[in-house]
Amino acid sequence: MLTDQQVRQFNENGYLNIGRVVDDAGCERLRGEMLRVVDGDYDRPPVQISNLGRDESAPVLQIVNIWQSSSAFVEHMAIPEITEAVAQLSGGDLLRVWHDQVQSKPEKAGGPTTWHQDWPLWPIIEPANLISAWVPFQDATIENGCMWMVPGSHLWGDQQAYLDTGEHFQPMHNDPSRLPVGACLEAVPVEVKKGECHLHHCLTWHGSRANRSDGIRSAIAVHYMPADTRYVKRGTHVMEQFIEVEEGSILSGATFPIVYQRAAPTAQ
Repeated sequence: MLTDQQVRQFNENGYLNIGRVVDDAGCERLRGEMLRVVDGDYDRPPVQISNLGRDESAPVLQIVNIWQSSSAFVEHMAIPEITEAVAQLSGGDLLRVWHDQVQSKPEKAGGPTTWHQDWPLWPIIEPANLISAWVPFQDATIENGCMWMVPGSHLWGDQQAYLDTGEHFQPMHNDPSRLPVGACLEAVPVEVKKGECHLHHCLTWHGSRANRSDGIRSAIAVHYMPADTRYVKRGTHVMEQFIEVEEGSILSGATFPIVYQRAAPTAQ
């Protein structure tokens, strides 16, 4: 269980490192599974394998729903230390997986991920109360492209249409009048040790610089939905093809598995 201080830190900043959740052997297993799936060695394909980078010279490999191709990632997304922390922060008794995504930046060439918020890029679900759990397979450092965050930005609502990436990778906002008075856009690096879990709110501003190190920077992000997440139709998304419920209904189904459910109290 998270401490009161940890809960306050997440609520104030929009992100929190909850410590080590995967040991060295587990990280190597996940990294090996990632490489296996990239090589096309699977019985069931993931939803998508693509390059999020600017071009082939600055690639960022993305695999969406690698859990469909690997039992190791099925196990990972249900790690109790992660799901219990997310459930505590979201105040719910049940969590489903919206989707997962591996992002991998190759050594020396891995490109940046520009400043963004997650939820506005998911225009078929609401409300904006999802939490993501990000676990790197090796130390994520400034040199190899760790994430950067803007503390408190999750409290400013949907600002995605006005977000931009400025010189020296600073976050920019194209219409400051839409921000609350006193909003500070100063970004901070969030270095995360191998196997640690970094949680962030789906409205927290974040991005990552290019990988200039001699090693790969890869990680798994699992996006967790509280029980009240509904299907809406404000745009399109790669996961929409798997939705089987009516618009306005709670988003559920085999492609959105339940990974946490709080046990009912025992009658006395």
